[in-house]
Amino acid sequence: MHRTPAVTGRRVRPQASTSRRFSGPCRTGRYRAGVTVDDAALIRTAAEAWLAEDPDEDTRAELRRLVDAGLASEAELADRFRGKLEFGTAGLRGAVGAGPNRMNRVVVIRAAAGLAAYLKDNGLTDGPVLIGYDARHKSDVFARDTAAVIRGAGLDAVLLDRPTPTPVVAFGIRHLKAVAGVVVTASHNPPQDNGYKVYLGDGSQIVPPADHEIAAAMDAVGPLDSVPRGEDWQTAGDDLLGAYLDRIATLVPADAPRDLKVAYTPLHGVGRLLVEDAVRRAGFAVPAVVASQADPDPDFPTVAFPNPEEPGAIDAALELARAEGSDLAVANDPDADRCAVAVPDPAADGGWRMLRGDELGALLGEFLLSSRPDGVAACSIVSSSLLGKIAAAYGVRYVDTLTGFKWIGRVPELVFGYEEALGYCVDPAAVKDKDGVSTLIRVLELGARAKADGRTLLDLLDDLAKKYGLHATDQLSARVEDLSLIAAAMDRLRATPPTTLGGHTVDRIDDLSQGSEHLPPTDGLRYTLSEGARVVVRPSGTEPKLKCYLEVVVPVEGDDVAAARTKAAAELAAIKQDLGVAAGI
Repeated sequence: MHRTPAVTGRRVRPQASTSRRFSGPCRTGRYRAGVTVDDAALIRTAAEAWLAEDPDEDTRAELRRLVDAGLASEAELADRFRGKLEFGTAGLRGAVGAGPNRMNRVVVIRAAAGLAAYLKDNGLTDGPVLIGYDARHKSDVFARDTAAVIRGAGLDAVLLDRPTPTPVVAFGIRHLKAVAGVVVTASHNPPQDNGYKVYLGDGSQIVPPADHEIAAAMDAVGPLDSVPRGEDWQTAGDDLLGAYLDRIATLVPADAPRDLKVAYTPLHGVGRLLVEDAVRRAGFAVPAVVASQADPDPDFPTVAFPNPEEPGAIDAALELARAEGSDLAVANDPDADRCAVAVPDPAADGGWRMLRGDELGALLGEFLLSSRPDGVAACSIVSSSLLGKIAAAYGVRYVDTLTGFKWIGRVPELVFGYEEALGYCVDPAAVKDKDGVSTLIRVLELGARAKADGRTLLDLLDDLAKKYGLHATDQLSARVEDLSLIAAAMDRLRATPPTTLGGHTVDRIDDLSQGSEHLPPTDGLRYTLSEGARVVVRPSGTEPKLKCYLEVVVPVEGDDVAAARTKAAAELAAIKQDLGVAAGI
């Protein structure tokens, strides 16, 4: 087990969520102790069979070295061949390497064949499959394999001609009347990972039962050389990107203020060129860009984790913002579907702080819902309850959903949706998914409007606290290598539920695995506490983490928001302490 690696230099945390480690045996030790002689023989037989059909020279060479290493590689081979990658949040995600429990060309070809079979079995053949990819290791190879398999199955395929942000594919599916979409990306995961995200023709990520049916079709694929492949796919590039940018340019009214100075980082991802063009078309000054992180680099050399939520990840952007005298610092994650924002704050270390995902969600919610749109606002159950109160204030309908944009994006009549992990949907009529590019443009509009009024985003947050009460959120998370420790913690909380947390009584416990009238079943627990506080505990869908989401609500007396923030911080710290004991993390 390990903590998230530290990054040297000044850090700005989103009010510092806490990450802990579970104690217990590491994955390697567990496998090494548990591999019998018979297991080892079966695993080596499976590895040899894999070598015989793997079309990738790199992964074949890697696997051959492991096989030839004998006992020294026993645990590593077991990890690769005892299990397999399963469809999780809208597809596959894992480390790149040989074996069924890794991301590689064999797994991708089977996934593409499974998707093609699902589409044909369900009569979804009257449009193309749109395929995009980011700049991670093997992304372009996996994307071309997908296009070849889709064509080999007799379906039309359209492949993006360059590494492209994920939201472009989500937009392009409906723009091109595609029957499905695939993006080869691991988003904000570590450099060794890659993934395979799947959408259907409505532009939303897949949900059950489609994911299970695609997985079953994938399992039914025979030998790899039996999968037909074609070469005559179509490509998309400037026309699709232009249509996406044209749409974004319509979001900001012509008479809106545009005086704003911004520092930006794409975190070694694929967002920079598109963001610069989007900002220019929307009428704002092109931001200063962190030079060391400007171009795509699959190794993400300047950050420990390419996730703007992680401590230290946006330090370079903050340094640039200070040097440039910027009004805001903004960041995208590597596939540009998330957006992070930092603001000048004299009280913060270094004079800047990053807004929490819930804070930006509330600011955007107040901004977009104040026009009283006809539709529905939505956020995930782990996000702040504040959006529901904002929606009520403006007569906008509101729903909460399970975690992830595969649920938020498919809410009927959605006008704004977000989740606390820096994902925002500000133009669902065009993109039914989180979109870090269009969100960035909306943030610039909001920041410029505030600046024109002589105010800042922090002033707007204080306004929200005075109007609705201070809604303060935080996280407690534990990263593991042995996934059984997460299940053990969930079992412990179900068997011995806490009755108080941080001085708040636990008024209600919802076991989310049971489902409800409004929410499908999911592995999670929701605690409703006294005085409007709440806690949600769930395993992460994309990382080996147990995640706990905390919220307290503190009334603001008069205009003393600072006192309310101090009280909220103490309450969150007390809840976090008690919850860590109850969960054993």
